[in-house]
Order: sequence, then C-alpha cells, then structure tokens
Amino acid sequence: MKLNPINEILYRINLARKYLEEAEKAYSRSDWRTTVSSSQLSAENSGKAVIAFYRIPSWSHDPSPELLEIISRMPSEMTEMVKRLAEITRLLAPEHGRSTYGEPLRGLTPWDIYSDVDAEKSLRMAREAFHYAVAILRELGVDVEV
Repeated sequence: MKLNPINEILYRINLARKYLEEAEKAYSRSDWRTTVSSSQLSAENSGKAVIAFYRIPSWSHDPSPELLEIISRMPSEMTEMVKRLAEITRLLAPEHGRSTYGEPLRGLTPWDIYSDVDAEKSLRMAREAFHYAVAILRELGVDVEV
C-alpha cells in the first residue's frame, strides 16, 4: 500500500473540521467536556494535516514536536504560524486524557473538571489552529476547502 500525501492531508483537515464543528455544537449546548475533547482533537488533526505534507504523522496526541521539526523545511514566512500551531497542540494535548478519564487521583470524572471558561478557551484555540492549518496548507499549494 502506497501512501498518498494529499489524501492524508485532506483526511486530517476533514477530521479537524468535523471535530471543530462538534466542539461548536457542544459549546452551544453547554457541554463543556465534549467542547474541550473535540477542540483538542480538532487542533491535533490541524497540526497533523500540516505534518502530512512532509511525512506520515505519528499517533501521538501532541504533534507539536513534529511540527517544530518540519519548520526548517518550510518557507520562512510560515515559521510564526507553525510555531503557534505547535504551541496550541502542545497546550491542548493533555486534555485528551483528562477529557476521557478525568482526574482519577482526585476522584473527578471528565464532567467534573471543566467549566464554561475552559470550554471557551479550548474552542478559541481549536479555531485558531484550524485557521493556521488551512492558511499553511494553502500557502504550500494544497487546495483546502473550508
């Protein structure tokens, strides 16, 4: 089986888009846990869409190291966007486990730990990550529909 990078890029950006839509809907119904969870997955897949332009993304929920590794292969005008995308994915990565398992040592389920402020912050970062991924991919010549 041969990997087609464009297929992986479009698959990842589609995942990012759908998770962002899910996060938006969850936020509108005050479902803070799902907002955070879906925001994290959207940002993760936004980062992985950019990585896929250069190589197969890892299975890690934190693609920030991979994003930082590929910066040297990218046009210099994209450096700041890629660094910010990496920062967002790094900041949201821990929420994958927390939004799934909560904080077991404290006896808190995922539904116990998030507030509207957490949800709004995560959603804002996911929107930003998606925006940067689309902008970077378009700059690289990938026709990405929003």
